Parts: sequence; structure tokens; C-alpha cells
Amino acid sequence: MSRRAAAAGSQSSLREANKALVVGTIQRYGGLTQVELAAATGLSQATVSTIVRELLAVGLVDTAVTTRSGRRAQLVTLARRVGLAVGVQIGHRHLRVALGDFAHEVVAEQVLPLPYEHPSDTTLDRAALLVTDLLERVGSGLDEVVGIGVGVPAPVDADTGMVSVPGVMQGWEGEHLGQVLAKRLGRPVHVDNDANLGALAESTLGAARGYRDAVYVRASYGTGAGIVISGQVHRGFAGTAGEIGHVQVDPAGHICRCGSRGCLDTVVGSSALVESLRATHGSLALRDVIARTRDGDPGFARVVADAGAMIGAVVAGLGTAVNPQCVVVGGELSETGEVLLGPLREAVRRRVLVNRIAPLEVVPAALGQRAEVMGALVLALASADVAVRADDDAGLDGGADEHEEQEGEG
Repeated sequence: MSRRAAAAGSQSSLREANKALVVGTIQRYGGLTQVELAAATGLSQATVSTIVRELLAVGLVDTAVTTRSGRRAQLVTLARRVGLAVGVQIGHRHLRVALGDFAHEVVAEQVLPLPYEHPSDTTLDRAALLVTDLLERVGSGLDEVVGIGVGVPAPVDADTGMVSVPGVMQGWEGEHLGQVLAKRLGRPVHVDNDANLGALAESTLGAARGYRDAVYVRASYGTGAGIVISGQVHRGFAGTAGEIGHVQVDPAGHICRCGSRGCLDTVVGSSALVESLRATHGSLALRDVIARTRDGDPGFARVVADAGAMIGAVVAGLGTAVNPQCVVVGGELSETGEVLLGPLREAVRRRVLVNRIAPLEVVPAALGQRAEVMGALVLALASADVAVRADDDAGLDGGADEHEEQEGEG
């Protein structure tokens, strides 16, 4: 092979790699300006500008005018025609399904109630039916779906898509959830713990965006945490990282679903909260506890505040070990606002090491009750295989574009 041919081949490979890098970066973050793309990829602004122009010409990306720091800039997103993703959140008492595009924009969404301890087969059937129904509503088909993300309230082995701890979700053990749903819908399926997905969404789109290290706490029927380290969700071996609901807080306490005694979930889970109020208020559900707390009932507020303090004490231990910059609190119980968050925040601050350089922030989830389903969407989109092929005739070394008009960003 001649030197000229070898150089041309190397240049072509470099252009293709640069284009794939830009597409992959947009895919991860959902949408970036060209200046942000240059910073995230390490490519020059001129090279990014050329790549974006070529991707726009073949319909792989869309651009729109946005504002950054008070200045006009060009936002780059993958085009809607590239495909849609599906996010599925399977909760203890509800099923939420959302369709979204590569800009992380939800185009259709629906929530259905689920019975107590719903079985896996009927729940997955409902999810599959709801996915096809939503696609019909927006005039799309399964062939346009690039992937499906699924969140469940239990630790999950990402390699198998199976619940990895017996007892946490009765009747769901031994089920290859991803395989079952993929067989029903014929699309790639990725399964994860719901708190991990909440962490993924809040670090990508929400309150933890801009932080390299963060913890997402999901306070709901049970309590779990998603851990983000250096911008990546840390799942641990077989997916049990962040299972703070199974940290022992009362050695003489009740037996937990996991088989241990006195876990955090036995003290602050929905059953424990309801039980502590049943003698004076009769039959209740978690939604009643949340509603009465928000209405200002002092007894309900006391129970929720105590739960916040107990969760905060456990989160403080996690914070000391992981040293996050930010703790984001979500889940149904977070709808009680500062009643939960205030004692939780105070318990964390009392127990973690004082860091005067980067004090730990404890904040509410920016995405609210949609954090987990948005995380499922982000997971599906980030895992999708987006085909990119460089144009051999395109000059992406940036040399010819140094005088290209740049974005008005600081």
C-alpha cells in the first residue's frame, strides 16, 4: 500500500471516529450546543461544526436556536427520525410507560395502577400492551423503537435482567425480565433498579446535572439509593450497590422481606408508616399519609419527619463512604417536601465529615415522580446502536473551517 493510500485510510478512519464520538456524546446527553460538544469531546469547534453540518445534511441530527449564559447558541440533538425509546417504571402499586426521542423529550406517557404484589407475567403483559398502545397514539410502530428501559423496585443483575435478591419482589425471582419483554415486543430491553435509574436521570437531566459524584435517594414504599461516581452509575456486583433499605437500624426490629432483622425498610417503609398511624386513624395507604402530611396534620407530619431523620442517618453513612457532592431526594414520600427533606438534610449534615471546600448539598429531585421513567428512557437511548458512517470525501480535520462562524457562547 502506498503512503498516500495509507494516509487517506488513516484520515478516513479518524473522520469516522470523530463523527461517532460526536453522535455518541449527543446520544448520552440528549442535546448539546456546539461549544459544549467541543468541550465534551475534546475536538476543535471547527471540527465539531463541520461534523454537525454533515450530520444535519444526512438527517441524523437536528439543530435549534437556544440560549446559554444569555447568548444565542445552536443546540444539536439526534433527529426524531433516528427513532424513539421506551421507558417503563414498574412500581409497587403503579406502572408508568413513556415514549421519548433522542432529545429526551417525552412524546407520550401513561400511568396505570397495579394491585398489591402484582405478578410478573401479567404486569409485563400490561407493559407490552401499553407500549404498543402509546406507539399507535403517536403514529409510530415497534420498528421505530431503538430500545426499551425498565426499572423495578429491587436490585437487578444487569447481565441477566433478573432480580438478584430473593424475597424483595415476591414472585419475580428467577424471571429473565428483559428476555420476557424483548420476546413480547421484539426490541432490545435493558433492566435496572429504579433508584439507579432515578440517579441516572437526575445526573443527566435534573438536580445532579453538573456534579461528577452524587447520590439519589428514593423514599417510597421502600427506600433505595442510586450512586453516581465520576458521572457513571455504580451498580456493584449483581446490582446490590445502594440498597440502603436493607441497612440494619434496629437489631431487635422486625424481619424484613430480605430475611434480615431491623432493616431500614422495616422502620420507614410504607407498611411501617401506616402501621404507626393505624391505631388512631384506621385503615390507611401511603398516599393517605402523603396527603394528610401535605394538609398539615401534625401526627402524620411527625411520622414522616421521623422517617426523614432515620433515612438521613443511613444516607450519612453512605455519604461518608462515597463522598458525593450532592444528595437528591425523590420517590413518592418526597412529595411531602420539607417535612421529609428537612430532617433528612439535618441528619446528613450532622453526621458527615465537614467539607469546607465542597459542602454536601441535599436537594429535592428536579424530575419529581418522573425521575425513574426518565432514567429508563435515558438508559434505553444510551444503549441504542446508532449507525454512523463517515463520508470519505468530507474534510473533518478542521483546517478548512477555522473561519467558520462560532456560537455566541462565553
